[in-house]
Amino acid sequence: QVQLVESGGGLVQAGGSRRLSCVASRSIFDITFMGWYRQAPGKQRESVAAITSSGNIHYADSVKGRFTISRDYAKNTVYLQMNSLKPEDTGTYYCNVLIGTMDYWGQGTQVTVSS
Repeated sequence: QVQLVESGGGLVQAGGSRRLSCVASRSIFDITFMGWYRQAPGKQRESVAAITSSGNIHYADSVKGRFTISRDYAKNTVYLQMNSLKPEDTGTYYCNVLIGTMDYWGQGTQVTVSS
């Protein structure tokens, strides 16, 4: 079992940057999959970025070249660096990890990008 706490959300102007953090309550060294999802009002939750234990990384087409996912084993933390933000990036961002067959989610952090 693991608890996830996201932080770093807030209000940012279009073109700006923001870094989200997701701190896990246990070591992330052996976690198979860690990812960031977002959900805009009235829309389904969508995958934004993911990283596997072997280091494979996937980005949604809409964020490629602008967002970077990374992790710090010493801090049990996964990050999402978001640059060149657009109003359509607005939403609640959630951290997700897969441990075995179990899915765990954080409580989410709100990112609002103003035009």
